[in-house]
Formats: sequence, C-alpha cells, structure tokens
Amino acid sequence: MGFDASGLPGIRRATTPTGRSSVSRSARWYGWLGAAGIATSLIITLVVSLGRASWMGPPLTMPADGPPFEITSLHLTLASVTYALWLSAIIGGLGLAAALIAVRRGARPSIRTLLFAAAAVVAILTVLPPVGSTDSLDYMAFGRMVVLGHSPYVMVPWDLTHIHDAVGKSIPWEWGRIPSTYGPAATVEQYVAARLGGTSAARIVFWLKFGNALAFGAVAYVADRLLRHDAAARLRAHLLWTINPLLIWQLIAAAHLDVLAAAAGLVGLVLATGWPAMPAAGQERLGRVLAGGMLVGVAADIKITYALFGLGLAWGFRRSAAACVVAGSGMLAVLLPSYGWFGTPAIEAVVNRGNRTTADNFYQLFARPDGYVMTHIGVIACVVGVGVAIVALSRLPIRATAQPAIFVALGLSTAWLFTWQYQLPSYEAMIICLLILVPACWLDWLVVIRLTAATVALMPGTPIAPPTRLLTRISLDNLTLVVPITLLGVAAALVLLCLRSRGGRRLPAVVQLPIGTQPIGTQPIGTQPTSIVRPASTAQSAGGTQPAATG
Repeated sequence: MGFDASGLPGIRRATTPTGRSSVSRSARWYGWLGAAGIATSLIITLVVSLGRASWMGPPLTMPADGPPFEITSLHLTLASVTYALWLSAIIGGLGLAAALIAVRRGARPSIRTLLFAAAAVVAILTVLPPVGSTDSLDYMAFGRMVVLGHSPYVMVPWDLTHIHDAVGKSIPWEWGRIPSTYGPAATVEQYVAARLGGTSAARIVFWLKFGNALAFGAVAYVADRLLRHDAAARLRAHLLWTINPLLIWQLIAAAHLDVLAAAAGLVGLVLATGWPAMPAAGQERLGRVLAGGMLVGVAADIKITYALFGLGLAWGFRRSAAACVVAGSGMLAVLLPSYGWFGTPAIEAVVNRGNRTTADNFYQLFARPDGYVMTHIGVIACVVGVGVAIVALSRLPIRATAQPAIFVALGLSTAWLFTWQYQLPSYEAMIICLLILVPACWLDWLVVIRLTAATVALMPGTPIAPPTRLLTRISLDNLTLVVPITLLGVAAALVLLCLRSRGGRRLPAVVQLPIGTQPIGTQPIGTQPTSIVRPASTAQSAGGTQPAATG
C-alpha cells in the first residue's frame, strides 16, 4: 500500500489545475504511517498462524495432503506470541486510524494495490490453521455431530471425546459442556464443512474458513461496486473492512462465523431497499424485497441478533404495508422451517443465554460478582441499550444522509453492541458491514477504538495459561480494568457526542447521480437514471471531507 508518495508504481496523485499536488504533506505522512501499521499487523498475524502448533491448543493434526498447512519447524513461545499479538493489535488499530485520516485529508492510494494485498492475506490465512480463538473448533464439533446423526442443540462437544470420535482430540474445553448457541443456518454450514472435511478436524475447519473468506470477499465486493463513483467513500470502506487487520484477525485468522451473518444481512438490506436511495412507497419491486428479506432471515438464522436488520427493513418500508409484509414473510420463510426442523432445543439455545457475560464487560466496574448488578445484568443491559438506541437513532449526525433502512439497522446494532454485557470483538462485523455504506463521522473512531481494545483483551486466544506471572497480571488487568474502562468510555462518548449533535434534517435538494449509475431496485432495467435524492456521502469532495450535518 502507498499513499500518494512520488516514485511508487500504481499511485495516482491528485493535482490542481496548475499541476501541483493537492495532497498535503500531513496526508502523505498519515498515509505512510497507516500503511506501515496495517502491514506490520498483518505480517505478525501470518507468522503466528504459520507456527500455531508451537503455542496454541488444543492439538490440530494437519492432513497429509493439506490444506490447511503449517510450518512444524517454526517454534514460537507463547510469551513471545502474546507480546507480538498485543503489539499487532495496537499498531493495527493506530495504522487503521492513520489511514482513515489520510483519506479524509485527500490521500488516494491505489485501490488495485489495496485489494490485491487484502486478497493475498485472506487467501493465505484461509489455508492456514485457525488461531486467536477455539470457536472454530466448536463449529467443527457441531458439524461433526450432525454428520453422526446427533443434534448440536442436545449433544455437547465433549461427547465426541467420550465416544472416541476421530475429532475428539481437537475439542476445546472452554465450551465443551455447552450445546450450540448458534442458529440453524450456522449448523447447516457447519454440517456441510464436516461432510467435506471427513474425519479430519483440520480439514473441516479449513472448509469453515473457506466459507468465511467467500463471505468476507462478498462484503468487500458489494461495497466496492456501490461506492465506485466516490473515491473517498470507496477507500474508507476498504480500510474499515477489506484491509482492516483487526477484522481479518477475527473473521479469517480466528474463523468466527459472524462474517457469514454480516454478508447475508448486508446484501439482503441493499437488495430489498435499493441503493443509493429507497424507492418511493408503492414502487418497490416486491421480488427484490422478498429475496432481500430472505437473506436478512438467513443472517438472523445464523445469529439471532441480526434480526435487528429486520427492524431496519420494517422502518424503511413503514409507508408501504405490502413491502413490509413481503419482507417479513421472506424472513419468516427462512426462520420458521429451520427452527421447526431442529425443534425446541434450538429455540432454547437462543433464548436461554440469561446473564452470561464476557470477561471484559464494563458492568463489572460497578458491582461485585455476586451483587445486584451482575445478578440482573441482562435486564439492566436491555434498559441501557434501549435508551442508547433512542439517542443514537435520533441524534447521530448521519441520520439525514444515510439510506434509511441501513441507518436504522446501524443505529440499533451500535446501541446493542456498545451496551450489551456479552460482546466479543468479532461482533463488530455487524456494525462495520453497515458503517462502510454511510457517511464518515466520529462513529468511525469509536468503532476502531472498541475493536482494538476488545481484540487486545482476548489475545492470544489460546486456552493455555500465560507462561509467566507478568503476562498473567497484564492479561488480568486488561480484562478487568483497562478494557472495561475503555469500552465504558466509548459508550459514554457515543451518548455525549450524539447529544451534542443537533441531528440531521431532510436533504433540501435533489442530487444528480453520476452518469452510468443505476439505482438498485428503483428503476426498471434498461432505463436511464434520473435525478433522485441520495446520501451526501456519495457527493463528497475530492479531499474526502463531508458536509456538516445541520438543523
């Protein structure tokens, strides 16, 4: 990657009519810092993935004819990997922030170079074993259960060890006694991977990672096509998603399935509601609305929290009863049969999460483990979340310029993730897949801070205990103090910045779409585009700045 630096191939420099570069020196410096930080973070991710067997458990035997592959001669100590990964996350977060600043100040790196680098990293990580989390091994176990004729909502991963199944040695202990907490669509994907992988745990996980890579690429492709007429917005989207080292660590290296739901949900929203603007009430193409609703249903069928995207559809179609019914019917056409097939245990797995919390939740700062707050934390988090959602939906500065359905889905997802007591860094995919399609604002920085802090807290992601007292102390302080304070500060900043904002008002003018742009779902195929209201993010200046929200 390069940012408007002279002498580098593939870099396009913006110029003024006099021939001088319009990119400031600060933009170039931020660009180089961003490129260095992102590249360093990705290189560390690749190296630790290559040497997984030397520092991460449980054991994962590589198939004789791969993929996946690993370098058995590469020996890394757990201590060195932990320090390296902490450095990787911090540098990656700072690099991402610097790159975003550079784009806002006018830097224009080569999109082709950026996409090639991201594709190469994702491809390499896909054929390497999973690191940073044992969740993918749980997915593997759930898929294997279905292959053997059992339900992952009744059977638990440790049962595979007890029956001496071929994958039993690779079952992690953290979640070994808990049945699947994912939706039926996730179970189907895990079953397919298990069928393709056979009795090799490593091969099953490879197919899971392959599915993640396809979904990750789908989001990048959709964003690239939708934003192709706005260089600044297009670059921002690829920085936040495609080349984001923290997101790649979570979704590709660690193989969390959140990317599957994010891809289905995003495509469903865009397909159903159109882009860059929604069609007028009564002019919706109901076939697209049905297909989009079904895709949002698939997202919710993977992780039920993506039902919030369905509320975005409902808001977008609030003036069209027919479209609203069709979208809801599409979602139910996926959810009802799938949950009906797996039965009551699948429903209980979703609704019986209770007061489960993550180790770095910020509510622990206000309570003892056995006190009132932690005992009723689910109810408290719901009340706080609803309040934050009201503030975010009414006062976020992008309210007037973002596509309505996407904005509501983003506002609800942001409020939920910023306030819920059970939150993992991979969940940020739910926000970022929508954030890339709305105008840039201070929410970008809050999301980057959250993602960086939460990623550091859960690194290195191995069930093996830290090898030294110092690492144990630092890890504990991160989980119980540093990261909770950071997450609390970000949540507070979200509310305060929203309250300081006067929100948005309706756009006063009609904006002419660039020549050749065809709004998705708003006009019959073959007609010429006409003037329609569209988000201001697609009319940003060459410097990457955006109009300030008014009113």
